[in-house]
Amino acid sequence: MEELLYKVAITLIPNVGPVTTRNLVSYCGGVKPVFEARKRELLKVPGVGSLIADNIVNQDVLGRAEEELNFLESHGIQALFYLDEGYPSRLRNCADSPAMLYYKGSANLNAGRIVAIVGTRKPSVHGIHTCEELVEGLKPYGALIVSGLAYGIDITAHRKCLSIDIPTVGVLGHGLQRIYPPQHQGVARAMAQAGGLLSEYPSYTLPDREHFPMRNRIIAGLCDALIVVETKKKGGSMISAYMANDYNKDVFAVPGRVKDSSSEGCNHLIKSHKAALIESAADIGYVMRWDEPGPQKAIQKQLFVELTEDEKIVVDLLNQYEAVGIDQLTGTMQVANSEMASLLLELEFKGVIRVLPGKRYVLV
Repeated sequence: MEELLYKVAITLIPNVGPVTTRNLVSYCGGVKPVFEARKRELLKVPGVGSLIADNIVNQDVLGRAEEELNFLESHGIQALFYLDEGYPSRLRNCADSPAMLYYKGSANLNAGRIVAIVGTRKPSVHGIHTCEELVEGLKPYGALIVSGLAYGIDITAHRKCLSIDIPTVGVLGHGLQRIYPPQHQGVARAMAQAGGLLSEYPSYTLPDREHFPMRNRIIAGLCDALIVVETKKKGGSMISAYMANDYNKDVFAVPGRVKDSSSEGCNHLIKSHKAALIESAADIGYVMRWDEPGPQKAIQKQLFVELTEDEKIVVDLLNQYEAVGIDQLTGTMQVANSEMASLLLELEFKGVIRVLPGKRYVLV
């Protein structure tokens, strides 16, 4: 409990973001040692100035952290620090991922398949129907569905998931003390039981316009594939799509009529090769190779291929996942990107692995 107190506290220090948090923990050798360090030592940490060092040394945040822990405990909320085993592994490998996540729910944030569904807050009737059809079509693949609990496509996806028993997680742009918009409180309560609610913000944090673009990076980072159902060219969903591309995720978009402004964003993503065109969930299953028989994953174990110790470790990791990006592999094995790239290339030459769209790797 004491360790968790310090984990929460370090994320409450004013002007300390995820990168500085990681720098502090790395330099000091742990979370608690950060609060035991002298100011002159803290000032050596990249991103730490005099004001931040003073805020750490005076330890005022420990009192606020204790209040936060009391709230979490009384409401059945988990605090997931980036070093914790339960922290979403896909998200951990994104450079700007939150240092702390607050989670209320039962869905597995490290599920084998995770799909994000995003889109406009003011969808057309066609957009709503398409979203519902996509969700229904994804059910046979056993994917966890992630969205943002906003009006429009988000809430449509969540509601459809709940109606057909698909686990769904809503990523919020505020603390878990409240639900925004308040009209979605009923859906949120159901999701907390049959899916989950996730936020990087402490419980008392109010909704803010600046929070929602930040929320979008979590949606993009959590998933294997992101679907844009319907959006204008300057819609918030475009941010999610671009972030997903940056994270080497597979992005899909539903095309719309040429003159339809509500589909302008989707058409632009497809035209600029930032998203693959889809008409149904079957298209996603095909591109992601989810239609292939599962037992093929373990075939490599039966092959007489000479592998180095490092190559064997990579193969073991790939056996645990449907598909893995190079960032996740380097993070798990703690090796340089260049070294991992060489290992993957050698395994590809040996016919052990193959590359999927989005620079993800699977066993042959």
